[in-house]
Amino acid sequence: MATKTTRIANLDHIVAWDDAEQRHVYLDGGDLVFRGNEVVHVGPGYAGPVDAPLDGKGFMALPGLVNVHSHPFSEPANKGLTEEYGSDKLGQSSLYEYLTVFGLAPEDAGPAMQVAMSELLKSGVTTLTDLSIAREGWVDDLARTGIRAVVCPMMRQAVWFTKNGHTVDYAWDEKAGQKAFEASMKVIDEAMRHPSGRIGAMAGPAQIDTCREGFFREALQEARRRGIQMQTHACQAIVEFHEIVRRHGKTPIEWLDSIGVLGPDLVIGHGIFLNDHPQIHYPHGNDFERLRDSGAAVAHCPTVFARRAMVMNSIGRYMDAGITVGIGTDTFPHNMIDEIRLACYVARVFTGNYKMGMTRHAFEAATIGGAKILRRPDLGRLAPGCKADFSLVDMSHPYMQPSHEPVRSLIYSASERAIRHVYVDGIQVVKDSKVLTIDVEAATAGLIEGQRKRLETVSERDWAGRDADGLSPPVYATKERLPQSRPVS
Repeated sequence: MATKTTRIANLDHIVAWDDAEQRHVYLDGGDLVFRGNEVVHVGPGYAGPVDAPLDGKGFMALPGLVNVHSHPFSEPANKGLTEEYGSDKLGQSSLYEYLTVFGLAPEDAGPAMQVAMSELLKSGVTTLTDLSIAREGWVDDLARTGIRAVVCPMMRQAVWFTKNGHTVDYAWDEKAGQKAFEASMKVIDEAMRHPSGRIGAMAGPAQIDTCREGFFREALQEARRRGIQMQTHACQAIVEFHEIVRRHGKTPIEWLDSIGVLGPDLVIGHGIFLNDHPQIHYPHGNDFERLRDSGAAVAHCPTVFARRAMVMNSIGRYMDAGITVGIGTDTFPHNMIDEIRLACYVARVFTGNYKMGMTRHAFEAATIGGAKILRRPDLGRLAPGCKADFSLVDMSHPYMQPSHEPVRSLIYSASERAIRHVYVDGIQVVKDSKVLTIDVEAATAGLIEGQRKRLETVSERDWAGRDADGLSPPVYATKERLPQSRPVS
C-alpha cells in the first residue's frame, strides 16, 4: 500500500528548523508536508502530489516537545498531597518521608500512566522518557497511547527510609538489585525490538546514593553495548549531596567522575546541587566546570523542586556554558508548556538576571536539547527528513491574542489550552484538544481508586504512624456545619 502524503497548507506560522543556522525560525504562510511518518517539505512552494490536503489557516505548527524525565507511573496519584510539603529536617525534600509513604501500589500504575500520557500529549509532548519500575505490559501500554517513548526502567540496590524525620538510612540488598538489573535489561531489549518502531530505551540506575560503584559501571557497560544512554538521579537533594561526601569524600559530580561514568553517555536527572549552589556552599570543588567538560547532559524539571524552594542555578548558565539540558515533567500535572514557562521564571528570580532564563533556553531544551540527549536529530524540529511529530496551535484562541510573538503567547499566556491537534509519527493522537488514544475518563477513575486505596494504609508506612492528613494537612479544615448566622435586622 502506498504511503499517504499529507499537506497542511497556509499555516499562519511554522516554527521551522534552519539547518544552516542551527536554530528554530518562523516561517509564515507556509506548508507542512509529511509522507507517512516523515516530514518532506516545510515552507512555501510544494508542488508534489498530495493525498490528504488540510487547511492550516489559523494555526501554528510547533515541533513535538521532547520530555527527557518523567515518572508517569506514580506522580499523578500525589495530587493534593505533595504540592507544598517536604521534610523540614531533611533539606525540605519530599523524597525520604513523603514519596515512600504515598507511592502507588504497582497494580495501579496503569491508570496513573494513562492519565499522565493524556496530559503530556495535550501539552504537545510527542516523545517521553519514562523512568518507571519494570513491569509486565509496560512497553505495550506505552505503545498503545501513540506517544514516542524511551523506557528507562529504574533499578537500585538500596532503599532509603527515615525512622525519625531527621536522618536518612539505607537498606542494602544486592541480590534484589541484581534481580532488578536483570528485569530492567529484559524490558530494555523488549522496547528496542518493539514492532511499533516508536519505543527506545535507556539504562537507569535509579539514584546515585542507592547504587554502588560496580552497579553503575555494569549499567554503563550494558548501555554502551546496546548503543543507548544511561540516566540516574544525582544532585537532587541536599541530603544526597552530603551523604555522598560522607561516604566517599567527594561531591556527587566528583564521585561519578572518579568511577568513570560522568561523560557523554550519562544523563543526570536534576543536576541541581553542585558544590557552588548557594544552598550547599561547599567551596572545595569545581563541579560546574567538571560537568561542563564531561559532556554529560542534565534533565531539568523545575516544578517539583520549586515546590520545595529549590532551583537549578540556572538553565541559562548551564546552556550558555555548553551543557546539554533537556526539560522533563517530574511531577503532576504533566504539562510541558508549564515546565518551560517555570524554567524561565525561576531562573530569572533565582539569579536576579532575566538573561539566565530566556524563552529560547527553555524552548530549545524542550525540543533540540531533548533530541540531542536522546541522540535523535530527527526529533524536536520541523525539517525535511525529520519525524512527523508536531502540534497545531490554535492562533484564534483568546489567550494567544494578540499574537505579536506566537511562541511567547503560547508559553506565557495560553499554555496547553491553545494546542488543538497533535501528531506523532504522522498519526493524529489529539484532535480538537481530545486525546484519541486513551479513555481518559476510565483512566481517571482507576487513578482515583488507586489513590484512595493507598491513602487508607499511609499510617502503616509512616515512621510516626501519621495518616495522610497528618503528613499533608489540607489547606482548610472540613466542618459538618457552621454556627448559626445572626439574623439581619
